[in-house]
Amino acid sequence: MDIKTLQPPDFDFWTLIDTRWRDMDSLSHINHATYLSYMESARVDVYIELGFSGIRREMDESTILASMEVHYLNQATHPSKLEIGHRISRVGNKSFDFISSIFDSQDKRPICAALFKLVAYNYKTDRTIPVPELIRERCRPI
Repeated sequence: MDIKTLQPPDFDFWTLIDTRWRDMDSLSHINHATYLSYMESARVDVYIELGFSGIRREMDESTILASMEVHYLNQATHPSKLEIGHRISRVGNKSFDFISSIFDSQDKRPICAALFKLVAYNYKTDRTIPVPELIRERCRPI
């Protein structure tokens, strides 16, 4: 799977984000680190859409980010509307993968693509746990 070539139909969950003036860097484009925040906010939207309440530390079922691979494909400037797509692409026993891409909402040009490896986690016991069923059910391998 080459995540750099994924297109909008490859994703199951969508969030629309407006850029902010403060998201730009001194080169007048959206700063690379800002895209990670956009994708993180969109990932929380996915959890909410799934009915997964594990987005707070005090929950028995939550997640923790284990790794990420990010590819920057094109620049975006402010103001822009960006569409962030997510897909659960792999589920293991205690970990799962989200693929994510950001597209310009006007011309559908890909801005960046990422692979996030997450681990199901219980913060109360400070231990990994099996991946919750509602995440398993929505996996669509590529």
